[in-house]
Amino acid sequence: MPDDLESPKKTKTLRKGALVRVKRMAYMNSQEFKASDPEPPRYIFEGPGELLAVKGEYGQIRWRMPVPDVWLRIDQLEDYS
Repeated sequence: MPDDLESPKKTKTLRKGALVRVKRMAYMNSQEFKASDPEPPRYIFEGPGELLAVKGEYGQIRWRMPVPDVWLRIDQLEDYS
């Protein structure tokens, strides 16, 4: 089947309590990255972080270390597995 005729992939909806990590390429091409430190911390890509809340397109993530919670777009997150 040609690439342009493939059916769209279904993405799993992330919910409160899910363990997540940040998708590197989605984050590195975002406004959030441009407004942050030039070198993002490795732990956000390695995970896991817990999704504490979901408001619209954004999710609040708490990491398992003494750092502040962050809000990122849901499309920048993936299930930690």
